[in-house]
Amino acid sequence: MTGRRFDRRGFLKAGGWGLMSAIGLSSARAATVSAPVTTSSSPAGSHGAMTGNMITQGEVDHARNGFDPTAMLTDWDTGRVSRLANGQRLREYTITAIDKEIEIAPGLFFPAWTYNGRVPGPSLRATEGDRIRIRFVNAGSHVHTLHFHGIHSARMDGVPGAGEVAPGEAFTYEFDAEPFGCHLYHCHSLPLKRHIHKGLYGAFIVDPDPQRHPEHEPAARSRLLGSEANARWQEFVMVMNGFDTNFDEENEIYAVNSVAHAYVNRPIRLERARPVRIYLINVTEFDPVNSLHLHANFFDYYDHGTTLTPTLRTVDTVMQCQAQRGILEFSFADHEPGQYMFHAHQSEFVELGWMSLFEVV
Repeated sequence: MTGRRFDRRGFLKAGGWGLMSAIGLSSARAATVSAPVTTSSSPAGSHGAMTGNMITQGEVDHARNGFDPTAMLTDWDTGRVSRLANGQRLREYTITAIDKEIEIAPGLFFPAWTYNGRVPGPSLRATEGDRIRIRFVNAGSHVHTLHFHGIHSARMDGVPGAGEVAPGEAFTYEFDAEPFGCHLYHCHSLPLKRHIHKGLYGAFIVDPDPQRHPEHEPAARSRLLGSEANARWQEFVMVMNGFDTNFDEENEIYAVNSVAHAYVNRPIRLERARPVRIYLINVTEFDPVNSLHLHANFFDYYDHGTTLTPTLRTVDTVMQCQAQRGILEFSFADHEPGQYMFHAHQSEFVELGWMSLFEVV
């Protein structure tokens, strides 16, 4: 970076996206983010007016990135499924660590470390009691691991000395999917904040086995992917993250699923008659909490997703520290069609990318 120090508060005071096109970022390749859109020029039509024009101009090239934040909402990776000799279901996955530059806002690039070439990594989904087997290949330039938030043996913990993998090498993690809930995985190599912030994390969803929960069988079955009860639901995974583009340990970009304002430019379509379930995970580094606020509605919240009854009822805002996660359930059945905002309730995060819209039809 030349001439002046780039920080997020100076960025906001100087007009945000206009400043970004006037200065260079040492961590970005010729960053060229422009001034905020106007409603007349916005490809998103009236969305700029709804958000007070606090959105980025232009489009991120998702094909070049190799991942699309809209597809990420629902692209569950259920693995290669087979049966062990004892009848237990086996799910096998392959995850590869890759150094890769990604576009996190129009014209703004970030030198990421990725799982399978994307940030966040693949959204792994299994059922309670399944055997999980993950072959982890390190094709990156630093040592990395896969640390799963769940129950497993010490030798499968994915920390230095237990599953850490050097560049060019591989390791296989194996454990049972326990407990059910909304979990995550991430790299646990040191320095930890750098490996997480650079993009090495992803969702790990374990559906409850309804047969294990007869007292809450309907609720358990509604979460079981592939069941008739689950098909009623509109389910989405949302990983809240941030990007420190000049490595001063303050984020300049905030997002859900890595691309600033992705769901303003392309609002998430909801069918009014069907209930909504969000698997929400916070992996934001350098900020003590992140949050989600839903406009014009309220939701039930299941902290960590490890219960089948809500831990919070009828709330419209939830806060999560890093690695905290949970499940939100709500409905727009009694609402008129239209666009409904949801966003962080830290205003700075909103202005720097964490603003989204539902399109209720």
